[in-house]
Amino acid sequence: MANEKLEQLKRQFTERFGGSADGIRVFLAPGRVNLIGEHTDYNGGYVFPAALTFGTFMLIRKRNDNVIRLASTNFDLQGEFTMETAVYDEAHDWINYPKSILVHLAKRGFTFGGYDALFHGEIPNGAGLSSSASIHLATAYGFMSMEGHPIDRVQLALAAQEAENQFMGVKCGIMDQFVIANGKKDHAVLLMCSTLEYQLVPFKAQGYKIVVGNTNKRRGLVDSEYNTRRAQCEQAVVYLRAAFPNLQLLGELTKEQFDANAHLIQDPTVLKRARHVVEEIDRVLQSVDALKANDLVRFGQMMNGSGDSLRELYEVTCKELDVMVEEARKIEGVLGARMTGAGFGGCTVSLVRDDMVDAFIEQVGRNYAERTDYKADFYVADIGDGVKEVTE
Repeated sequence: MANEKLEQLKRQFTERFGGSADGIRVFLAPGRVNLIGEHTDYNGGYVFPAALTFGTFMLIRKRNDNVIRLASTNFDLQGEFTMETAVYDEAHDWINYPKSILVHLAKRGFTFGGYDALFHGEIPNGAGLSSSASIHLATAYGFMSMEGHPIDRVQLALAAQEAENQFMGVKCGIMDQFVIANGKKDHAVLLMCSTLEYQLVPFKAQGYKIVVGNTNKRRGLVDSEYNTRRAQCEQAVVYLRAAFPNLQLLGELTKEQFDANAHLIQDPTVLKRARHVVEEIDRVLQSVDALKANDLVRFGQMMNGSGDSLRELYEVTCKELDVMVEEARKIEGVLGARMTGAGFGGCTVSLVRDDMVDAFIEQVGRNYAERTDYKADFYVADIGDGVKEVTE
C-alpha cells in the first residue's frame, strides 16, 4: 500500500475521532474471486478461489474506556456500542457486520476493550467479490491483534461464517471467509468445503491477467433462488440414495458414480442441477492439474465449461452476465471467461493476455453498454495475501 494512501486514511481517522495518528494500526482483509467451482461449496465439494490485492482496510486505535466507535469512508452512518450492548439492530446497517464478528468471537471466550475504528472499503457492494466477509475478517484479525489474542486463521474464518449465518441471517458457505483468512500471494486455494482440507496451488499466470468485470447489476434473486437450488440438490441426494444409502452430499460422488446412477433422478430439473454440481467439482480438480502443468489454455477451457454449465444446467446467470461473458470470449487473447459468485448479477472473471487487457476493457465495456442498460466496471486483479496488518 502506498504511504501516501496510508497517510490520507490516517488523516481521515483523526478527523473523525480526534487525537493524533500515534497508536493507529492498519489491517487489510482482501476481497476474493472464485476462479472455478461455483455452487459446489454447500454440496460438500471443492472450490478454487483466490484472495485479491484490494479489499477492506480497518484503521484502529485503543481507547481508555470500553466504548467501541466505528466509522466508514464509504457510509455516513457511524456507530457506538460496548460489548455488553452489542446486538443486531437493523438501523445500524453496515455496523452490524463488525459488531457481529466481535459478538461471535466473544462467545468463543475472547475479550475486547474500547477502540476507535475506521473502515475503508474498495470492494463494490453487491458485486459478488465478498465485501461482507472482508469486513468480518478485517475486524476479527485487527481486534484480535490489538488485544494480543492468539490467532488461528481457520477458526477466524469459522467465526466469521457463524456471524454471517446466525447474527446477519445469511446462510452462506465457508468459502469466502476461508480464502480471505488463508489466501496467499500468487496462489489459489483448493478447498474441500465439507472438511476444510485445503492446499495452496501456485497460480503462475505469466503473460496473463485476471480481469474481473462488474455488470453493476445488483444480485436481486440470489436469496430465493439460492434456497431453491439448495433444496433441489438435497432432493437429488434423496433420489440417489437408492444406490448410495448413506449419501449425504452430492460432493461425495465421483463423476463416474453419478453418471452410472443419474437415471435414478426422476425430476429433469433436479437432474440438471445435480449434473452441474458433480461435473463442476470434476472441473475444479482438472483445473488444478492444468495449473500444476502450467497449462493455462486448459485452465481457460475449464473456466468456459463452468460458465456454460452455470448458464444451461444450474441456470443462475442473467442477461447481463451472459452478454458480458459472450463479449469477453470474442476478444483475442482471452483463454476463459465465466460468471463468478452466486449469480443473477455481480461479476465475471476472465483470463486475458497482458497485451490485450486495455482492448478487452474498452471493447467489452462498449459492447456491454450497447447491449444492456448498464455500464460495466473492470478490475485488473492480482492475487494477494489473506488478511494481514499493513505497515507501509
